[in-house]
Amino acid sequence: SRAAYRAALVEFLTPHEAELDEDSQRRLSTNPLRILDSKVESTKAILENAPSLNDYLDEESKEHFDALRRQLDLQQLPYRVNPQIVRGLDYYNKTVFEWVTTTLGAQGTVCGGGRYDGLVEEVGGRSTPAVGFAMGLDRLALMLEPTFESREPADIYIASAGEVARREALLMAERVRDEFRDLRVVTHCGEGKFKAQMKKADASRARIALVLGEDEIARGEVGVKHLRDEGQQVDVKTSDLNEYLNKVFG
Repeated sequence: SRAAYRAALVEFLTPHEAELDEDSQRRLSTNPLRILDSKVESTKAILENAPSLNDYLDEESKEHFDALRRQLDLQQLPYRVNPQIVRGLDYYNKTVFEWVTTTLGAQGTVCGGGRYDGLVEEVGGRSTPAVGFAMGLDRLALMLEPTFESREPADIYIASAGEVARREALLMAERVRDEFRDLRVVTHCGEGKFKAQMKKADASRARIALVLGEDEIARGEVGVKHLRDEGQQVDVKTSDLNEYLNKVFG
């Protein structure tokens, strides 16, 4: 299917070769499908009348693509068929895809990938159907940035000092999350004096801070500081923490 479409695309573009941008002129003889990905407006205008890949699919490819679309429809996942998506690697076959956003301007592709069922065999392995993708983490972070600014307040902030206490704080956070799934728990993961950590705890708008240091661990206790109750602080046995949190959060 791809070979047939490649030939049709070259046949269509050859009379327009002089009107194509420089990169597309070079690709016409080396990798004509990549011309579909051109960002040059004059070339994009020519491509508006180019033959469509969908018209050159064989029956097996059509059945596979129709089955994929039926699955997306069943899951109510919105999508748009774009016959001009061109991934940069020639070992793709069947479906290729992109996840796009309108919030980042021209850098709208957040994720891209596709199937490459023949790749493992091509490099010497057994025939292994496969699919994969790559994401732009910086673009994901930019998309998530507004949620950082408007995030809900925390319920519990866990502060710790010392290597042993930091390890125990991470374990305690997971135990609290397992037991109280509706609570939002923030753990201080770096170093820093308790005073600085308490400022961050207060900024998180948490109701309480759990304070762990070497002394608390030695006593089998955890300090509980009520951040919204005039700074009241009590020491609670670690074994009694769940019971205490039940009383605080009801």
